[in-house]
Amino acid sequence: MKALLITAVLWVGLIAAEKPQAPNTLTAKEKKEGWQLLFDGKTTKGWRGAYKDKFPEKGWLVQDGLLTISKTDGSESTHYGDIVTEGEYGDFDLMFEFKLTEGANSGLKYFVVEENPKPKGSAYGLEFQVLDDDKHPDAKMGRDGNRTVGSLYDLIPAKDKKANPIGEWNQGRVVSKGSHVEHWLNGKKVVEYERGGEEFRKLVAQSKYKAPSYNAHGRFGEAPKGHILLQDHGDRVSFRNMKIKPL
Repeated sequence: MKALLITAVLWVGLIAAEKPQAPNTLTAKEKKEGWQLLFDGKTTKGWRGAYKDKFPEKGWLVQDGLLTISKTDGSESTHYGDIVTEGEYGDFDLMFEFKLTEGANSGLKYFVVEENPKPKGSAYGLEFQVLDDDKHPDAKMGRDGNRTVGSLYDLIPAKDKKANPIGEWNQGRVVSKGSHVEHWLNGKKVVEYERGGEEFRKLVAQSKYKAPSYNAHGRFGEAPKGHILLQDHGDRVSFRNMKIKPL
């Protein structure tokens, strides 16, 4: 009987250990390591509209543990608007999950600085591309695939990536320490670069970011810190499990 009891206890413990982590939560280990939730799954706490002091009244929905931008007509940042974190970050490890709808376009930007006067379209920042590569035309624009999912938008294409099918979750990650930055997609590093380095500046000079408007307040992409931004590009995209650890 005693052996059976021990076996039962071990079995219950094994089941508990294998229980998946609830979305939008941190484990005790993550909390100890310094991770912070950027989205609690229930409210818009910690976020506001870009260039605004409040969260957009329409378009961005918090439902079933997801933060979702509603579909409009595919235009960039013209309907409900982008949203940004209230906090700014320099060195960080950022993780997030995104789920695309067919033909959708969005993006997660970092080192976003709200410049005055406000630029037309989306706020300026480095972008982890969020895109349906098969159905959205932006995937075939730019140079060498540098506008496909996981890429450093319009600068560096994601290499050897594996994106999950539309309607399934993908995990994105951005790690920035000093000048070194990495993009990860579904657990695999797909982009690596030195922010502000000679090669980085050469790529900027070959991109749309060479325009004077992107460099009027300092070189593009080289701000010491900035907000995290989620883009309203007129397509329905959902986000969850967003967390960041300052480094």
